[in-house]
Amino acid sequence: MFRLLFWIAVIFAAFWLWRRFNRPAVSKAQEKPSEANPQPMVRCEQCGIHVPRQNALSKDSQWFCSQAHLEQGHSGSEQ
Repeated sequence: MFRLLFWIAVIFAAFWLWRRFNRPAVSKAQEKPSEANPQPMVRCEQCGIHVPRQNALSKDSQWFCSQAHLEQGHSGSEQ
């Protein structure tokens, strides 16, 4: 019985070490890129969803999340 437990422990330890050393190295810069450079968010005038400003579309001083909402304008939320 002791031999069986010993071999199970050896196999488990070997498997654990193999997985630990075969993982790709993750640098600190790759772990949390969003916290280092937060993006300004804007609210879509049509549906109210918040999107990053670089992905949003603007018309006059209004922001929209998609081309369809840009074309519809502000009229849909005034109902």
